[in-house]
Amino acid sequence: QARKNLNETAFFYPHLKTAGDGSVTIEFKMPEALTEWRFIGFAHTTDMQYGSIEGRSITRKDLMVQPNPPRFLREGDELEFTVKVTNMSDKPARGSLRLQFFNPQNETSLDDSLNNRDKDQAFSIPNKQSRTLSFRIKVPDGLDMVAFRAVGATEKYSDGEEGVLPVLSRRLLVRESIPLWISGQGKKRFEFRKLSLSSGSRTLVHKGLTVQMTSNPAWYAVQALPYLMEFPHECSEQVFNRLYANGLARHIAHSDPRIRRVFNSWKASGALKSNLEKNQDLKSVLLRESPWVRQAKNETQAKHRVGLLFDENRLDRELKRAYLKLKDMQLSDGSWPWFSGGPGNHYITLYIVTGFGRLRHLGVDDIPLDLTGKAIQFLDNWILEVYNRIVAKGYLKSNNLGSRVALYLYGRSYYLKKHPLSSKCQKAVDYFLQQAREYWLKLSHRQNQAQLALALNRFGDSVAARKIMHSIKERSRFSEELGRYWRETELSWWWFRAPIETQAVMIEAFDEIMGDLQAVKECKVWLLKQKQARDWKTTKATADAVYAVLLRGDNLLASDLPVEVTLGSLKVEIEKPEAGTGYYEKIYQPRDIVADMGRITVSKKDKGIAWGGVHWQYLEDISKITPHTANPLKLKKRLFVRRFTDKGPMIKPYQGSLGVGDLLVVRIELRTDRDMEYIHMKD
Repeated sequence: QARKNLNETAFFYPHLKTAGDGSVTIEFKMPEALTEWRFIGFAHTTDMQYGSIEGRSITRKDLMVQPNPPRFLREGDELEFTVKVTNMSDKPARGSLRLQFFNPQNETSLDDSLNNRDKDQAFSIPNKQSRTLSFRIKVPDGLDMVAFRAVGATEKYSDGEEGVLPVLSRRLLVRESIPLWISGQGKKRFEFRKLSLSSGSRTLVHKGLTVQMTSNPAWYAVQALPYLMEFPHECSEQVFNRLYANGLARHIAHSDPRIRRVFNSWKASGALKSNLEKNQDLKSVLLRESPWVRQAKNETQAKHRVGLLFDENRLDRELKRAYLKLKDMQLSDGSWPWFSGGPGNHYITLYIVTGFGRLRHLGVDDIPLDLTGKAIQFLDNWILEVYNRIVAKGYLKSNNLGSRVALYLYGRSYYLKKHPLSSKCQKAVDYFLQQAREYWLKLSHRQNQAQLALALNRFGDSVAARKIMHSIKERSRFSEELGRYWRETELSWWWFRAPIETQAVMIEAFDEIMGDLQAVKECKVWLLKQKQARDWKTTKATADAVYAVLLRGDNLLASDLPVEVTLGSLKVEIEKPEAGTGYYEKIYQPRDIVADMGRITVSKKDKGIAWGGVHWQYLEDISKITPHTANPLKLKKRLFVRRFTDKGPMIKPYQGSLGVGDLLVVRIELRTDRDMEYIHMKD
């Protein structure tokens, strides 16, 4: 009879029997594994006196049969299934061993399927020794699970063991994607090379092909506005961003009647669902089990409020509420604290004054600007104090340019006509403008350099401003897919290094100083690409990104023509694209997929950018799967062997064969050319 219960722990509910001499008897049933066991006991009295006991025992038989199965089998495997037979008696043992394979569901034999021809083998084992017997088998296709039973017997003793092995398919389900993108009017061709060559494999089976396209991603900037209006903190920066978002919302809604129609259609459709939820069927893990599930829920909730955001009565009410709150927070000297009750903060005041200037610069003229007068006076007094300290110390000829000075010159340049500089302050400003001409390159943060260029341009020195922007453009990188960007952008807590805000200032500078609409468009591509693979993270970054994408350069929201995709000679049918974004999805069944679909053409009839992807699923023999290189994610997998040497443990690249006791180390490197979140990797 074969042993089946091979649990590693002997679990039981204790029932204690005490004898007159104080001894305790515990009875329990042992698992059928042949091994050494460790017993640990603990006893205590009601007054917390205690004792413990530990003992070891061995379960064994005079004849022991112990199979050595692998953890799993795979279709096509050829292997030797080994069984160890041990003779623990004092005399030699002669007998035979039988290894059988069967279906665990209905007990039918699988010996013929596994080519187990020599299933009975004789053995002769000296006393206190063991022998290993081998059975050669070959795993066919189509099995899910195999049970085995190894039984050995002599005239006097017998033993056996039974177990179940999973059988893995030699084919793996593979999902491969190729990103689609196009910038501006025209056609772009892509080659899904693996799909085009799929007809050359006899073992490949198509499982599905999905085409997704977002014709106008600029609308994702509009969908980000609720994040600004509903951020929970009551600091003055957040209150201002609420006012900023509502002011922008009203301005956008009134700028084009088509925009209002889009919002109305969003209310009654699934467009308000998170993009992560829409794409659920392509995930290799369910949304509710993913680390980004909370992010998806928040995204859905925010989009559901887009319609509310553009309600006229609500806009008026929220604008007034944010304005009165900001007015109440302003201190008597004109400055704003970070939180109510705190001291006046120069940076926060600069940020709010600059934001008011941006709104007016964009034509949002229905927000009162009476709060800015006192704030500008406060900032003018501050820059004068900074200048007077420099004069007092005799440092006038040194480099005194800093990030806050650059932000002051930029923010102050919005108010030159409405709030002219006093004669005292003019002297300080002229000094720092001259510092900007001389030392702008010493200010290593690109955001500050662009702010200085905008300030110089508005103060009348367009030559110096263009010189700075020429230099900034020369240091940029350009990719047709990613747009124009700068590699020195780094993650940092400092506001002047923030990449999203920096890109927004670049767009403003190229538009206003250079009139370079091509560079503006290229910078917008990068900004929108950040929204494709992540969110804009903070209220400040979101506000700046919305400002740059929607209200500088071409009006990207005006585009309402869907982008056409052709797979080989087959044009993708667009049933009902999502209003605004123009998002649509088309799924092809396995019977409709042909290799010619690997030739992809994307056509756009108007301005702006668009992106999407083609996702292909198939089953293929594991030995024929090759690396996929048609996207920005690059995977590299290497195997190492860890061995213990006199110098300690060391790893060396795997070459040749492995020895018993070697430890295999798997190293996976994931590289990408852009910042991403929501990455799921499965090995």
